[in-house]
Amino acid sequence: MELSRKIMSIKPSATLVVTAKAKELKDAGKDVVAFAAGEPDFDTPENIKQAAIKAINDGFTKYTAGAGIIELRQAICDKLKKENNVEYSPSQIIVSNGAKHSLANVFMAVLNDGDEVIIPAPFWLSYAAMVTIAGGKPVIVYTKAENGFMLTREELERAKTDKTKVIVLTSPNNPTGMIASLKDLQTVADFAVENDLIVISDEIYEHLIYNSSKKHISIATLGKAIYDRTVIVNGVSKSYAMTGWRIGYAACPAEIAKCVNSLQSHTASNPNSIAQKAALEALTGPQESVEYMRGQFQKRCDYIFEREEAIPLISALKPDGAFYLFINIDKTIGKKYNGQAITDGASFATLLIENKLTAVVPCADFGMPNYIRLSYAISLDDIKKGMDRIEEFVKELK
Repeated sequence: MELSRKIMSIKPSATLVVTAKAKELKDAGKDVVAFAAGEPDFDTPENIKQAAIKAINDGFTKYTAGAGIIELRQAICDKLKKENNVEYSPSQIIVSNGAKHSLANVFMAVLNDGDEVIIPAPFWLSYAAMVTIAGGKPVIVYTKAENGFMLTREELERAKTDKTKVIVLTSPNNPTGMIASLKDLQTVADFAVENDLIVISDEIYEHLIYNSSKKHISIATLGKAIYDRTVIVNGVSKSYAMTGWRIGYAACPAEIAKCVNSLQSHTASNPNSIAQKAALEALTGPQESVEYMRGQFQKRCDYIFEREEAIPLISALKPDGAFYLFINIDKTIGKKYNGQAITDGASFATLLIENKLTAVVPCADFGMPNYIRLSYAISLDDIKKGMDRIEEFVKELK
């Protein structure tokens, strides 16, 4: 029996593998600190939970429109106009089962076999897998720390071929926490317009910004030409602590929205009806919880970066947003822990969890094998404990 070669070529998510390992050790009674999962540790706000309960009690448990209920799509349009200064009609909004589902839908809708997608590294590892599943070819562009891990015109020129179709953007970025400036976005916008390319802009972390000199900008605001070729992907998972509710959305040019809607109608019917009502409340209800969570993440960001800076042999850029610290471990390569050599981020992570019960994500699958990612979407007490262990581990290297 021969199974799909495309699917068989895809590796399991490194993030989920590390999370599973940490859970296994915890279940065995070990005192594990896990800097792995990319989800807020806060509970979903009460008003949002009550909206879901009301939906159940009201019997709102049937199929909905494939693209999502009109009230939610209108609320998304209102949000995009108010917060992002970009206008869409409800027909351009497709609500899906999480932003990941939205991204997969969009790749499927716009790519033909062999189309190339420029993905700047470091990148969220699922982008490349989604492109492959859709029949496309990921083209990884290795950005530089000195440029804030942002794409330059020269890098785009070198990556482009006659098969290039799409550029992927993520700001604030996973795993770096960097935010694209207006200049960074204009570079991509100009290149995309000049070369008739589509931009897929993942903006899921937009509310989690800690650098007062930085702000989130949607690339679609930089003129009609780039608006007409941009797909904005977002959702409620990160800003409202709703990862398990699985509601994301894509704001698309009309022809792309039509394709995505057709695809989703055949693959998922519609997003979860109850979660749609919860998401509607998230977008239209009180927003104090968003700022509270952002403030708590900022405290953690400041603390974890200060701790990292005091540890020898490792380095990082201070995150502007999201909830990750992206650490370069180059200077530990070749050193040993109890006779076992560190050869890359994966071996660093393995030795760390085995000897210090601290889980971090190795970043080879993010395009950077000599980096690790720490999520600070965990309690400050756990961050303190974990950073103590990492410092101890690094200082014990020979």
